[in-house]
Amino acid sequence: MTGVADGGWPEAEGLAEQLALQGDGAVRLVLLYGSRLLKTAPDQHSAFDFVVIVDDYKGFYKGLAKYRQLGRPLALMQGLARILAPNVIAYDGGNGSLAMAKCAVVSKEDFEQALGPSPKDHFLLGRMVQRIEIVWSQSSLEDTWVRGVINGAHRGVLEWMAPYLSGDFSAEDVGRRLLEVCYQGEWRPESQGRARMVFDAQAGHFAQALDPVLSAAAVSGKVLGTTEGRYALAAPASAADRRRWRRHFRRSKRRATMRWLKHMMTFAKWLPYVVRKAERHTGRSIKLTSLEKRMPLIFLWPRAIHFMLTKSNRGARP
Repeated sequence: MTGVADGGWPEAEGLAEQLALQGDGAVRLVLLYGSRLLKTAPDQHSAFDFVVIVDDYKGFYKGLAKYRQLGRPLALMQGLARILAPNVIAYDGGNGSLAMAKCAVVSKEDFEQALGPSPKDHFLLGRMVQRIEIVWSQSSLEDTWVRGVINGAHRGVLEWMAPYLSGDFSAEDVGRRLLEVCYQGEWRPESQGRARMVFDAQAGHFAQALDPVLSAAAVSGKVLGTTEGRYALAAPASAADRRRWRRHFRRSKRRATMRWLKHMMTFAKWLPYVVRKAERHTGRSIKLTSLEKRMPLIFLWPRAIHFMLTKSNRGARP
């Protein structure tokens, strides 16, 4: 479920507080998710994964630019803010600390849309139904709001997961399958076992978040309770629903490809970050040539395509 760090993540909380201070009053919440939170094999160079929820894109980027924290032209960041939201930026606070965050910056409106019943893709939805912590909040009202949005996303899981469920299942089974589907819906530099590792690190979260969803679905007749804590779909997903969600995940994967290109424009030092991430999650050393470092958009594509085709990634496809 959505928790409050409350001193449990002092480094992340300090970084989030500094970000909010430099964001010119536009930051409403900072959420922590990902490998540092789940402790899924991060190293000392791993960035914190933040979702930064703002009420004004322009004001936020102007604030960071004033503190020389933007790393990209202000007009570019403002222009890209609503194209394939969120923008992803690197942030280190500028105070000499080695801590760094990879920040997905999104407005409250765009956050609600991404976690609602008709998301444009699964970039935020697939991450926010996992375990998160609130590491900074402007007020308790913002805490209540974000919990409501995320709880709504949990309640909607069964709708888009029904085409990928068969037999009987528990809340944890749905969480495991959910991660398989979401990981296959993106181009990711991780090996086959990554989704399994991420699930194992938060199995309890999925049990806590999704068991009430399945219980409510049993009351409404959408699922049948077979034995204690186990359920089955009352009826298979319709052909129309299967087509709808297949199209959704195909579109999501296309948008993920375009989003990688956008990250290159918004995320300072994106190339060493991606290389370190790929090395950490695959255990394979990656040495770039001088041409790949100088002109990655031209010379790195053959290696990237080869990497994606040869990495161990044979999970269930959506």
